[in-house]
Amino acid sequence: MPHELIEKSKKYLWLPFTQMKDYDENPFIIESGNGIKVKDIEGREYYDGFSALWLNVHGHRKKELDEAIKKQLDKIAHSTLLGMSNVPATELAEKLIEISPEKLTRVFYSDSGAEAMEIALKMAFQYWKNIGRTEKQKFIAMQNGYHGDTIGAVSIGSIDLYHQVYGPLMFESYKAPIPNVYHSTSGDPVQCRDECLGILEDLLIEHHHEIAALTIESMIQGAGGMIVMPEGFLSGVREICTKYDVLMIVDEVAAGFGRTGKMFACEHEGVQPDLMAVGKGITGGYLPIAATLTTEEIYNAFYDDYDKLKTLFHGHSYTGNQLGCAVALENLRLFESENIVEEVANKAEYLHDLFEDLRSLPHVGEIRQLGFMCGIELVHSKETKEPFPAEKRIGYQVTLKMRELGMLTRPLGDVIVFMPPHVSTREELKEMVMIMKKAIIEVTNGVASVGA
Repeated sequence: MPHELIEKSKKYLWLPFTQMKDYDENPFIIESGNGIKVKDIEGREYYDGFSALWLNVHGHRKKELDEAIKKQLDKIAHSTLLGMSNVPATELAEKLIEISPEKLTRVFYSDSGAEAMEIALKMAFQYWKNIGRTEKQKFIAMQNGYHGDTIGAVSIGSIDLYHQVYGPLMFESYKAPIPNVYHSTSGDPVQCRDECLGILEDLLIEHHHEIAALTIESMIQGAGGMIVMPEGFLSGVREICTKYDVLMIVDEVAAGFGRTGKMFACEHEGVQPDLMAVGKGITGGYLPIAATLTTEEIYNAFYDDYDKLKTLFHGHSYTGNQLGCAVALENLRLFESENIVEEVANKAEYLHDLFEDLRSLPHVGEIRQLGFMCGIELVHSKETKEPFPAEKRIGYQVTLKMRELGMLTRPLGDVIVFMPPHVSTREELKEMVMIMKKAIIEVTNGVASVGA
């Protein structure tokens, strides 16, 4: 049976962000999960070292979340949100506004983080049109940024490997630099931050009249390599956006819901977004719900008689799905009863200490961490920061070795992602870090020199 399933997966599936030739060489099928571990069809268990792609909170088969879905199924599985609401969608909206930055007062549901960002873009664009400022149609995106894979989200993304091929499909956006301290010339976080803020302000001095909004990941760039922004950068961007009358769209899809040790990462610097996209952890990693939160000022720009044509004509079939909203509500109740955010903040300090074991390794260039969002950058030379040759795919090889050793994650180039479920215990964190250490040593020991 396992062999038959593997052959079927090779024959019928096309997996996301996967070169299928790689999959055919290393096929892998998950059968079940329990706690922070998953089991494959051969019966082998693995630590879920990247939270089922950055979204699991309480582990797998959390009883309370399972029961919330079953209870909702006794009432109704789905009804549309077009022109009407439902009970869990209404209650969840109230809860989201209660826990989000105070200026955010309205919730628009969708199914994924990319869609939540698409909605934010359309809201920002139409907001200026609705108030008579039709010249403001452009967007600023951050270099190395990632907001999803739909065309609008790709247009404000800036990772060549993922986005370059779709250039002819994309709308143009201005790009502003993000401070990557490790790879900066100075290596100084304050200088790096201030240089990037200065370039952004120069861009807005020249173009603010045509800029509708700026999009930015919150405190840390995820898919771009787990780049943690130096202190004061995100709040500095907020100040500049306010100064030049540009909306600030903050992407909290990966960083939100406790992942960084705050409910939302923008809380680290007290930033109030004009629009905020959330997803991933909203349901504890159970079902695809996302949302775009915005201010009353933006909402009111769309509120008028129908014949004024200010309606936001956007929606999805499963928007506000009852099953997803019900499990999201239970997830947020668990956040309170189990003190999840504070627990992540406390365990993140312990994890930082555990990383000392990795920092001393000869091919670990830098470890970047914000709460439970972590990236271990592997380099050929620790002294010069020279990378491994791309064709060696060292990050990929390390994650394959980690799988052999009993832990799953996916790399970002030669950056090893570590994003464990929020409920991981200190002992489990220690075991997972030891697996990473062993895999890095085994793969990088004896790697041929760059010039070989």
